[in-house]
Amino acid sequence: MSTPYPFTAIVGMADLRLALLLNAVSPAVGGVLVRGEKGTAKSTAVRALSALLPPVEVVPGCRFGCDPAEPDPACPDGPHSPDAGAESRPARMVELPVGASEDRLVGALDIERALAEGVKAFEPGLLADAHRGVLYVDEVNLLHDHLVDLLLDAAAMGASYVEREGVSVRHAARFLLVGTMNPEEGELRPQLLDRFGLTVEVAASRETEERVQVVRRRLAYDADPAGFAAAWQAEERELRERIAAARALLPSVSLGDGALRQIAATCAAFEVDGMRADIVMARTATALAAWAGRTDVTDADVRRAALLALPHRRRRNPFDAPGLDEDKLDETLERNRGEDDDPDPGPDGGGGPDGGGSPPRGDDGTPDTAPDIAPPREPADSAPQPEPAQAPQGGVGERAAVPAAEPFKARALTVPGLGEGAMGRRSRARTAHGRTTGARRPQGALTKLHLAATVHAAAPHQRARGRGGPGLVIRRDDLREAVREGREGNLVLFVVDASGSMAARQRMSAVKGAVLSLLLDAYQRRDKVGLITFRGATAELALPPTSSVEAGAARLDKLPTGGRTPLAAGLMKAHDVLRVERLRDASRRPLLVVVTDGRATGGPEPVRTAGRAARLLAAEGTASVVVDCESGPVRLGLAGELARELHGTAVTLDELRADSVAALVRDVRRAA
Repeated sequence: MSTPYPFTAIVGMADLRLALLLNAVSPAVGGVLVRGEKGTAKSTAVRALSALLPPVEVVPGCRFGCDPAEPDPACPDGPHSPDAGAESRPARMVELPVGASEDRLVGALDIERALAEGVKAFEPGLLADAHRGVLYVDEVNLLHDHLVDLLLDAAAMGASYVEREGVSVRHAARFLLVGTMNPEEGELRPQLLDRFGLTVEVAASRETEERVQVVRRRLAYDADPAGFAAAWQAEERELRERIAAARALLPSVSLGDGALRQIAATCAAFEVDGMRADIVMARTATALAAWAGRTDVTDADVRRAALLALPHRRRRNPFDAPGLDEDKLDETLERNRGEDDDPDPGPDGGGGPDGGGSPPRGDDGTPDTAPDIAPPREPADSAPQPEPAQAPQGGVGERAAVPAAEPFKARALTVPGLGEGAMGRRSRARTAHGRTTGARRPQGALTKLHLAATVHAAAPHQRARGRGGPGLVIRRDDLREAVREGREGNLVLFVVDASGSMAARQRMSAVKGAVLSLLLDAYQRRDKVGLITFRGATAELALPPTSSVEAGAARLDKLPTGGRTPLAAGLMKAHDVLRVERLRDASRRPLLVVVTDGRATGGPEPVRTAGRAARLLAAEGTASVVVDCESGPVRLGLAGELARELHGTAVTLDELRADSVAALVRDVRRAA
């Protein structure tokens, strides 16, 4: 086993270290979501936490980590005898890979033995391993939807249920959920986002000396991990002792009515959904007081708890960046200050900015003994934010960016046929979950039994097999697995005309609103998105295919317009992008959405070249939709011709609205 990087050797990142330590003091806080750019030691910090967690007492031989003092009565390895004894082991930190299967997460039930022998043969999964420990999910925003659903269920109920055709197993699964993610690769579903008690933003330091210290320590660790860890052994021991002391003090911490009023008022003022935020804030403020060695919760604790617990619960739509208005927070806290608030900074008489008695810090800016409460800082944005429109910088006919119109619920655009890509919510596909459409012989381990087909296959052979009892005699050759159909996520590649023919302010605003609506639809359907724009003489890949629709919205907002219309260049750029993406992920089918009025004026023989490019895309089987942006009393119908060349579908901006489609269906039904 490799030597983990010492937690106390981590430079900077005070918010991250504090959030992790608060969860170590009070697991009821509910975990941490770490958001930040790549290469900021997010995973290093999380893995370093495991060495600080107190050991746990378990029933000897129990694969599910039952507590000897209170064993789970439904434990699959139970029931446990009261005199079974106890053994101590380190608290586990279990990592959930992004590509893990459902059976790897929840455990595998041997259906063949259950049918043939009548026994429950269950192999525990990662949820069982993580019980009473930490479940760590790196790149949690890339986790498949069905695994997210399983995590949500386990986190809500504190138990994992595995059921296969009426054969079920249940076991306890209470764990601390810690996730890391890079917002550039996409955001989390709101349901999973709310399951994380705290969130922190991390970014690489811009201070030269701090960066030097990071590199120096990392090189020393890589050269001799054991020796480096030994050099920090005293600091690690002191930090473990402080965590233990804070845990012991935690039950004695008093959350006064004044602090509770501030918590409730803050959550109401920031309009967070539900009551989980209030509970998390209360638990966090209590843990902060215990960490500082106090038995009373102060205003500073409540403020710090708000900055950790509320930013990720403030999002109203996928394009909102998490964050908190600190001036509004201060006003709310001051307005709801209670009479029982204790301004005393604590028994240690510390006068740090957090009011918690921070220990002295070393020359590199890190605590000499253990991280303490750091001054609040403004959370970083989760995605590139729109910049104010600037005056055009040169470029013939170029105009400043036009704001997008209000987005709307977009009509569902799908890829024809039946795919086999990543699970999502757009196009029909063969998936592990969904409605059962047939049966087949198992391909590998049997996980989705088709009971009727299995019985049908076994029934003709019962006399030859000497059946004498009420049950069927089942052989492996009889087993059939279910073939299921669900929905997949696609690669939605937008090709947007930003030329002068589209530059009328009102029309471009409507076009941007339509594309923004389609981006929102792509977010909800778990798609990857890419954005190509064309104007002047060339086409540009404004956003390489990504799961971050927020980045797409930001690029769209800053899109300038003007110049000629190089339609062929835009289509050929789309062809090149799709060719590369097929090599990266052949199973993810693309949907090309061309937003244009159909005019082609840029490049040599613009109309003929655009037609050849469209036919090339059609020959490769690319599913296409052309959003016709032509307006005015006289219309040329060029977008419709482009759709025919692409072997795709043409829709107008009005037809793109879901309510327009619903109204059309209603009219047709009335006429019938």
